[in-house]
Amino acid sequence: MNDQIDLLKKRGLLGIDESGKGDFFGPLVIAGVLADEKDSARMLEMNIRDSKKIADGRILQLADWIKENFPHSLVVIGPEKYNELYQKINNLNRLLAWGHSRVIENIAEEHQIEKAVSDKFGKPELIISALMKQGKKIVLEQIVRGESITQVAAASILARAEFVRSLKRIEQNFGVKLHKGAGPPVDIAAKAIVRTMGPEILSKIAKIHFKNFTRAVQ
Repeated sequence: MNDQIDLLKKRGLLGIDESGKGDFFGPLVIAGVLADEKDSARMLEMNIRDSKKIADGRILQLADWIKENFPHSLVVIGPEKYNELYQKINNLNRLLAWGHSRVIENIAEEHQIEKAVSDKFGKPELIISALMKQGKKIVLEQIVRGESITQVAAASILARAEFVRSLKRIEQNFGVKLHKGAGPPVDIAAKAIVRTMGPEILSKIAKIHFKNFTRAVQ
């Protein structure tokens, strides 16, 4: 068997990261990548690093390579589901913790995780309390600038690639032009969408607890 599928019961460090947390339009994506020290060296040879330092085109290429070679999991929370969950939870860190726990559980079903590492976003207890039977056996660590860990950087690439692809699908499905982030270009786009399609459309394509929503519908 080649390296692609020599993955069953793989051991290693699970890196977890997310994309879309600070973006008004599009989903929230949480990704996890499992790799051991040898795998980490292969990633470094491919120049795997924090996705914020890589152009989208290259991110999409690297994401395909990561998917082909390493155990991984993606949890994609589309805008409508995100707004539904946020209304219930009313706390972004708790929503992130839920997504992180799902990634851990998904990979733990088939692989042995020695440790899970993510970028620090809140109290570790939030993730621990959301974990189920398999996940509670795993050591979890949150660190500042988690993307310095190769597996976390790989997860950041997977998450960003899926966010970019999802944003493009939303543009095609609704016939609108969307922008990343939450700055002035996003406000301009949101107001234009409201003028042509009505404010209710934003709940289907954006995170409505952002201040951009209030500015758009005013």
